[in-house]
Amino acid sequence: MPLYTSQPLKIYNSLSGEKEDFKPIHDGNVGMYVCGPTVYSNVHLGNVRTFMSFDVIFRYFLHLDYKVRYVRNITDVGHIVDDVDEGEDKIAKKARLEQLEPMEVVQRYTVDFHNILKAFNFLPPSIEPTATGHIIEQIEIIKKIIDKGIAYVANGSVYFDVVKYNETNNYGILSGRNIDDMLANTRDLDGQSDKRNPQDFALWKKAEPEHIMRWPSPWSDGFPGWHLECTAMSTKYLGNHFDIHGGGMDLKFPHHECEIAQNEACTGQAPVNYWMHANMLTLNGKKMAKSTGNNILPGEILSGDNTILSKPFSASVTRFFMLQAHYRSILDFSDDAIVAAEKGYKRLMEALDALPNLTAGASSSIDFAAWKQLCYDAMNDDFNTPILIAQLFEAVRYINLLKDGKETISANDLADFQTAVKAFVFDVLGLNDDKAADADSDKLEGVVNMLIGMRNQARADKNFALSDQIRDQLIALGIQLKDGKEGTTFSIQ
Repeated sequence: MPLYTSQPLKIYNSLSGEKEDFKPIHDGNVGMYVCGPTVYSNVHLGNVRTFMSFDVIFRYFLHLDYKVRYVRNITDVGHIVDDVDEGEDKIAKKARLEQLEPMEVVQRYTVDFHNILKAFNFLPPSIEPTATGHIIEQIEIIKKIIDKGIAYVANGSVYFDVVKYNETNNYGILSGRNIDDMLANTRDLDGQSDKRNPQDFALWKKAEPEHIMRWPSPWSDGFPGWHLECTAMSTKYLGNHFDIHGGGMDLKFPHHECEIAQNEACTGQAPVNYWMHANMLTLNGKKMAKSTGNNILPGEILSGDNTILSKPFSASVTRFFMLQAHYRSILDFSDDAIVAAEKGYKRLMEALDALPNLTAGASSSIDFAAWKQLCYDAMNDDFNTPILIAQLFEAVRYINLLKDGKETISANDLADFQTAVKAFVFDVLGLNDDKAADADSDKLEGVVNMLIGMRNQARADKNFALSDQIRDQLIALGIQLKDGKEGTTFSIQ
């Protein structure tokens, strides 16, 4: 029997504002879409927290034996500065400032995004589509919305008619906003806009002559609206009606509200059963912002190259710190907080080191089955990682009592306890044991240094074919050698 049959799950649904029983559309299968990054700069720590929340959700679904299709997109076009319909595309702006092709910008920061998520032990999504790879699908959706009379063409651009849509639907159903209030609180159009109403949003924008990223369409050479990208990619891979759509709290309005409107206008049905939103990350009690200097990049935490933290911290410690707060809670990042998290993380890992050495007795003096169910109860209650971590520290206490001979455990319970602890720590929370990683790193360094010695000997023997072979095979494995006055060093690419 799949584990999900005995572990009913509740999810907080932003649409209803309540926790609801999770009932997938297709039994045993989960379709989940999460809004990915706009790749015009290095991924920031707030992004990492959001994606980490959904990484744990993905992991827990897999742990419960669900078959999951997890789609997380890459936005590589059409995201306007300040997320409005007028202005300059963020990627095009970055390309202009750095005198690069837009796709060079996209490639650079997509690689950075993947490297950071790999360092933090994220599972890759099932599908990672790009907005530029789905221009045709976006154009087809626009055609359907125009045919329904809920979009209009103006000077080569296409806008979604929010007022027309609201005659038969509810624009504001997710955010709780009222269209009449929104219109009343918005300045009147002064004749300089092609929109009929201030709340209308772009489905397609005509590109100005200087705009670099552009595609042909029935209306103009231009580019798609930001909101449309996710509608096209989510429905292509998950269907017109799927289980979960997630993202940061800041995307609830207007982005996700507009997605709902586009889907309903196009298909006549609500696209998503459960809307999930992860909350923000602050730094030293203030909003993170590059402009004020109150900002730190994930890589700067790992390297220690920053003015905020007292020392470097590993990805596992940082991950552990973030998971100590519920994904819907605001989390404040500070040196004191991550130092405390490091102590807790080390205590947990020390207990896991002792776990394989515990010995079984004739019977158990602790109800380990009840403890295990409390771990599931935590995760089944809207993925409550801080409560799960509290239960894992209860397991640490049990381990120490068993190690000291103050409690006993049967052979069956011991095997189950060891499996459960490791599953929740490594599979569900996605933590790594830094000591094991350090040991692996030391072994790798030893092997590479041995090969460098063999290469140096080959060069001394004028066996340049062997020397080049060693260098080229290391490069193929992502290990770059550098010859200098002090000898040969290496770096991992």
